[in-house]
Amino acid sequence: MKPLIPPPTVRFLIAHPAHFFALGFGSGLARFAPGTAGSLVALPIAWGIATFPLLTQLSIVAILFIIGCYICAITSRNLGVVDHGSIVWDEIVAMLLVLAFTPLSWLWWLIAFLLFRLFDIWKPYPIKHYDAKLKNGFGVMFDDLLAGIYALICIQILLWMTKNLSL
Repeated sequence: MKPLIPPPTVRFLIAHPAHFFALGFGSGLARFAPGTAGSLVALPIAWGIATFPLLTQLSIVAILFIIGCYICAITSRNLGVVDHGSIVWDEIVAMLLVLAFTPLSWLWWLIAFLLFRLFDIWKPYPIKHYDAKLKNGFGVMFDDLLAGIYALICIQILLWMTKNLSL
């Protein structure tokens, strides 16, 4: 059984800029479902960049992913746990990716959010495999990226179905 690691505090959050971002501007301090709280943080950010060309949005996601590898590694090291539940930058970045390919409507964004959370929690193959094997900043980011890709595939299937099957 894993030893219980105390949750980080506000003091930890503000002790280093990497912590502030890795903990999702404080959303990772949520006592219940910090990953969901972090995913919610992505919504206003995605709304703010939704009018940018897709290539620009993807460039932003790529830059934030690379930054995330670094800040999540620092925060994991300082917490003493790789991929501590309070680290939610990975959820934010993956959710931004999903929303970049999702129609700008509250219903589609809700579906995208729910699908991403489903795959992030469920971790179907190969997500669970990489989550267990990659124990560094890249690993923290990568498993959520895969969950985002699963959600994206489902969204694209649903979009196709609604367009072509008159749903």
